[in-house]
Amino acid sequence: MLDAASFKQAMSRFPSGVVIATALDGRGKPWGFTATSFASVSLDPPLVLVCPAKTADCHSVFTAAGHFAINILASEHEAEARRFATRGVDKFAGDEFDVGEHALPLLRTAIASLVCRKYAQYDAGDHTLLLGEVMSVRLGPASDPVVYCRRQYWHFAKGTQELRSAWLAE
Repeated sequence: MLDAASFKQAMSRFPSGVVIATALDGRGKPWGFTATSFASVSLDPPLVLVCPAKTADCHSVFTAAGHFAINILASEHEAEARRFATRGVDKFAGDEFDVGEHALPLLRTAIASLVCRKYAQYDAGDHTLLLGEVMSVRLGPASDPVVYCRRQYWHFAKGTQELRSAWLAE
């Protein structure tokens, strides 16, 4: 029988891009979380997938929201990724976000920001699968993405296709 630790260790070896998902609660308060569980699903209609954990403080906000945004992070956004992955902090304390369509917070310097209408949601164990129909795209600066693998953030070495750990690069 598969144990949870082995599964978690195996999945940590799969590199993934990093996004910050944002939504608004019923009173207009912004919420967000860092995700590596993000993917393009379909071109027609344009669908993406993000998976908030059921234990996340913002889970009920995202499952109730009719719209959400996905902000694709560049290498310089590691601090924002860490902040949005941390419980109990003011995730929107900085001045990094603009107000986009449906008043959704869009990271000003994201590689790309996608405004989505909720298309469907599905129970998936300890997460919820949210499918969003992409209604608009805002392209940011052409930057290298931040990558998450082996429980570390990785960055492309300037001028190469080599990845370096954020901890090793300093």
